Amino acid sequence: MKKLRCRQRTLFLCFVLLAGSFASAQNIRVISYNIRYKNSIDSINGWEFRKGNVAALIKYHKADIFGTQEGNWEQLGDLEKSLPEFSWYGVPRVAGKNGEFTAIFYLKEKYALLDSGTFWFSETPYVKESKSWDAMYPRVASWCKLKDKKSGAVFFFFNTHFDHRGEIARQKSAEIIRKQIDLIARNSPVIVTGDFNSVESSTAYKTMVQGGQLRDALFITETPHYGPVNTASGFNVSDKPIRARIDFVFVNNRFKVLQHATITDQQEGRYYSDHLPVLAEVQLIK
Repeated sequence: MKKLRCRQRTLFLCFVLLAGSFASAQNIRVISYNIRYKNSIDSINGWEFRKGNVAALIKYHKADIFGTQEGNWEQLGDLEKSLPEFSWYGVPRVAGKNGEFTAIFYLKEKYALLDSGTFWFSETPYVKESKSWDAMYPRVASWCKLKDKKSGAVFFFFNTHFDHRGEIARQKSAEIIRKQIDLIARNSPVIVTGDFNSVESSTAYKTMVQGGQLRDALFITETPHYGPVNTASGFNVSDKPIRARIDFVFVNNRFKVLQHATITDQQEGRYYSDHLPVLAEVQLIK
């Protein structure tokens, strides 16, 4: 009888340990999406015609967390209404109703927000609306420290948008975000999403992956990449090649990448934005 009880206790402990390992290994479906700022020049591609499809794409592809670029307060409010299961954090790069955010949306039932912040890409990163070098606009990165409510795992999520004109500004922005990640997240698990306005051959991209601390999710996915590689698509689906790959998901070595895709959902020959969203399914490594 004593041996039977010992065996039962051993089996119970094994079950608890096994259950704990499964709980800590929950997958995270991440999307990076430049949703194109709301304006009066996009005609049939205006936000009012696209917003339902953008929200539906996020829901259909079962994102746990997604980072948007270019969205202003009104656009983020529209997504908030259409996706009530998400909470979000962000600060506009400049004040006013047209200030663009690098917002981070996360499933509020799955994750708890422990901390958050925003910094600017300039010689004074914590001075609001600051810009330096050859940047055309002030640019920002926002971050969230999130806790998985089921497993207790804590990780950091950074989302950003580099300047589209200033090459030096993009190079410096890569240096700043790397430094800020080191200061804020230290050795914690890190995911980075964004429109970097930089291709793989650029200095900015090389700075992002220098030393292997951050890795491009495309190149370490355990299943083959799905969809086109390039992401700067324009609105119209056509025979022209998609222009460039400038939207990325990066992870540090605390994550492995299970899947990576560029999503080409469209209706009536038009994409839902002038950038294609990038999806990665990642898993935390103990």
